[in-house]
Amino acid sequence: MKFGVIVFPGSNCDHDAFYAATRNLGQQAEFIWHDSASLGSVDAVILPGGFAYGDYLRCGAIAKFSPVMRAVRQFAAGGGPVLGICNGFQVLVEAGLLPGALIRNRGLKFICRELRLAVGTTNSPFTNAAATGQVLRVPIAHGEGCYYADERTLDELEAEDRVAFRYLDNANGSLRDIAGILSRERNVMGMMPHPERASDPLMGSSDGLVVFQSMLRAAVPA
Repeated sequence: MKFGVIVFPGSNCDHDAFYAATRNLGQQAEFIWHDSASLGSVDAVILPGGFAYGDYLRCGAIAKFSPVMRAVRQFAAGGGPVLGICNGFQVLVEAGLLPGALIRNRGLKFICRELRLAVGTTNSPFTNAAATGQVLRVPIAHGEGCYYADERTLDELEAEDRVAFRYLDNANGSLRDIAGILSRERNVMGMMPHPERASDPLMGSSDGLVVFQSMLRAAVPA
């Protein structure tokens, strides 16, 4: 399996995602610069964390206009799996590939700590290797990670089993404890916690590796 890791000006978790895919998962990966019009021959796309374009306008608001995002939209429309982590989640929301918004954390402070997540569904290319309700220890590192959406959208996410992860320790105030969501087609997922930072025992937790293992299982069924 080959992962494409999108690199925006300001990405700072791109090498973490690359390492998780290549060293921890044992698969191929390549970096794709933001002004590329093509994704090449990748099997999955990762939009990593960071501060795309410095987040000067609004997190992800400028990045959604990058040439590569047209290719990402086409890839997703064709059923390709797209994972957005932290700032990548913000980009996917701004690009309209996922509903809702990410706003300032409750308390208005940047939070960097390990939290417990509960797996909300195993019916996705990103969670199929987990068990429903399984608790994962995964870190967060964001200032604008509070998930917000209107009641109708929140109800739809829950009714359609599209809440991929929920916080058991809701540090940022996300509505309904939402930590990650899926698109209607289930092939696009955004999550604020960083699974790539919890994919190696040396980091204190390898629980996040289940996300990448799920993507591999979906791409290469046993």
